[in-house]
Amino acid sequence: MLPPVNTSVFTRCVLYSCDLTSSQTGIQRGTRKPHFAYELTSEAEKLFPKAYDAVLTQLIAVLKGQLTPDALEKALREVGSALARSQTGGKQHGDFETRLRVALTALEAIGGTARIETNGGNCVITSDGCPLAAVVSEHPEVCRIAETLMSEIIGEKVQERCDRGGSPRCRFEVMTKR
Repeated sequence: MLPPVNTSVFTRCVLYSCDLTSSQTGIQRGTRKPHFAYELTSEAEKLFPKAYDAVLTQLIAVLKGQLTPDALEKALREVGSALARSQTGGKQHGDFETRLRVALTALEAIGGTARIETNGGNCVITSDGCPLAAVVSEHPEVCRIAETLMSEIIGEKVQERCDRGGSPRCRFEVMTKR
């Protein structure tokens, strides 16, 4: 009889051996134990159906052709606000740290994986990927959706500083009034 196999370890080994994940990119702290984050390779990204990619890319292109830049920004920010309201019921929850956790949960709900880091006393939300990766290289303004989502939930100004090269990664600086 073979010893029991940890399916999580087995799955990671299979994905890595098939070149579907790259090396470990960070640790996601959990309530039970640390969880490691792995990045999907570009080949793996192609395996997952994402019809929204083409639809959203074309929708933004059409909106850019029909709206002024200010009107487009306003529309994208309204989408971010609507997503924030759907996640929070339109209410801010608890203290600053609680609101940060709610913001991370909201980003995860749209497909992101993020963590909180501190940088010289500033709070920075970073991610090893981007829920809108297929669209941001052609339409970087869609990052305003996530920026507004974060800002509305946290209750502080948030500045998007995303990396859109190669494999896009979210990065948001929280501009606290402290």
